Order: sequence, then C-alpha cells, then structure tokens
Amino acid sequence: MRVWRVVAAGHEAFDGEGARRLGSRWVPKGRLAVYTSATLSLAALELFVHTDPDLMPANLQAIPADIPDDVAVHEIVLSDLPANWRDIPAPAELQEWGRSWIVERKTAILSVPSVVIPTERNYVINPRHTSFRRIHVGEPQDFSFDPRMWKEKSRRP
Repeated sequence: MRVWRVVAAGHEAFDGEGARRLGSRWVPKGRLAVYTSATLSLAALELFVHTDPDLMPANLQAIPADIPDDVAVHEIVLSDLPANWRDIPAPAELQEWGRSWIVERKTAILSVPSVVIPTERNYVINPRHTSFRRIHVGEPQDFSFDPRMWKEKSRRP
C-alpha cells in the first residue's frame, strides 16, 4: 500500500515528532505518530485544512511511503465512531483509542477515516513498532498548491 505525506522541505517527515509535540485527533500529545493519507490529494487537503494560509511553507514536498502488504493494519470503521467524531475539538475517546493502539503495539498502522472526506482513509504509523523499519520511504517530490486555492471567494446571496 502506498501512502503520502506533504511537509515542508527539510522536515523529518517520518519521525512522529509533530504528533508527539502537538497531539492530534487520533493520538494524544506525548506519543510519537506519523500521519499519512491514502492519496496525495488527501494528504494535500489534510495539510490545507490544518494550516493558516499566511503560515503555509513555500517549499513543500510530497513524500510517498510503501507499506508491505503483510504489515498488519488496525482499521477503525465509521460505524464504530461516535456521532460527534468530526467535532473540533475532537472527542477525547478518539485520542484514547489512539493511545491504546500505540501502547499495545499490535499493529504498525492505524487506518482511520478522514474528517475532511470521511469515505477516504488516513493511516497513522507508529514509528516505534517493529514493522516500522519495513516501510520504505520514497524520495521527496516538490509540491505546491494551485494559487487559486488562496483566493477570497465572494459569497453569493
């Protein structure tokens, strides 16, 4: 399975430090985790919705990673989620699920629905899992958003 990250050039994209420092919907602060997406377009949208346009780095890179088919994945399905799972801030129970997943280390990958597009998947990777070393991180590729994404749209009556 190929997954993607979009990050600022020079960023250690697969060390899990961002999630450790800031926490996230699926992982509490203090735990290493790497967020990836099933497609490059979803990875770009995930970055887009989490970054203020004034703070968006100009030197972005898209980085693929290939996860061998025999690396175990734990999947959280939509029907198992509480009705408010897309709320901001996220319900605390989502971070508890992620914390348990990291601590138990049964799988290297946690498959979760994207809040941005719930029918698509994000993959949280545990860099401390023994299978992590089997994931092949590809070469970074230059990436940029279409400038039209930053235009102010007028509202129609």
